[in-house]
Amino acid sequence: MPIRRSTERCVNTTGRNAHAVGLMEGQRRTPVVRIRSWALPQRNRGGAGHVLRGMIRTHRTVEALVIRTALPAEAADVAELHGRARATYYPDGLPDDGTDWPAVWRDAIARPATRVLCAVRATRLVGIASFRTAEGAPADSVRLFQFHVAPDHWRSGIGAQLHADCVEQWRADGKRTATLEVHVDNQREQAFYARQGWGPDPEQPPGGDDHHLSLTYDVHGE
Repeated sequence: MPIRRSTERCVNTTGRNAHAVGLMEGQRRTPVVRIRSWALPQRNRGGAGHVLRGMIRTHRTVEALVIRTALPAEAADVAELHGRARATYYPDGLPDDGTDWPAVWRDAIARPATRVLCAVRATRLVGIASFRTAEGAPADSVRLFQFHVAPDHWRSGIGAQLHADCVEQWRADGKRTATLEVHVDNQREQAFYARQGWGPDPEQPPGGDDHHLSLTYDVHGE
């Protein structure tokens, strides 16, 4: 559950419109700060001085994954990760429609009705998620507008953990259903959402010319 605002910056060094990141006026939100630690699986631990087969012999510390509310000053870093992630499913290059994405993200982070979470490891931004209740939608619903993990951190568990924290926040906010859209050609992302429990939205079946699929999620798993 939300507990306090962190003053830590996501990154100290690091690029569709306002609706796409979930902008809307509303009630003041409570920031989120969560810390996830990564430990060696129990099966790889032996006695004192004992190294099991397949175990790394040198000591290694894995940085904790911090998931927290993004800060307006981090908008450029969020936009840069957003751009890199989107570029992976545009074979002809990311289209440039002139949108000032840092400004869009800065407004999204500052708006009370929108939550923007960021995943940080070793001071580096490695994941982002943006969601809110869509205009005209039931109050107990939430729309996941943006969800991205840095491409060089795919298949590291960050996406699953960031998604779990989104679900935890939705439950705390009293949400029952969540929806999102995924590009029809993005098979990797579709597979990820399927593993998290998302399925086709029966109220939004795909049309012949649609470029996106609508998915839905039961927040309480009923």
